[in-house]
Amino acid sequence: MPGYGAREIEHIVDGSAQALRSGDVDCTRCDAVCCRLTVVLQSEDRIPPRFTAYTPEGLHVMDRDEEGWCLAIDAARMQCSIYEIRPQICRRFVMAGPYCQEVRADYSDRMARGIPLQLY
Repeated sequence: MPGYGAREIEHIVDGSAQALRSGDVDCTRCDAVCCRLTVVLQSEDRIPPRFTAYTPEGLHVMDRDEEGWCLAIDAARMQCSIYEIRPQICRRFVMAGPYCQEVRADYSDRMARGIPLQLY
């Protein structure tokens, strides 16, 4: 995993395995918050232009629909339609990993307090 040292990788893998074993994370009961995060594309990403956009600041990102969902999501199946060529950042997002859990906890907290998901 580029950009991560051995300790960070071990922490991510251990955290993911522990969450999965404990049953705390189940993507079938998730609101797929990760599919609404801003995904900044890297130079090595080869994403079809119909799925991308540029922010006012000039960042090349995955585009989103009016509800904030990534345009690459196949709404009928709730799966990534470009999974084989998905962006590098999506490849590094570990289901049930520490960042996944942090995003889910923040989302749950905001929803409980009536604060809507904020898109950037």
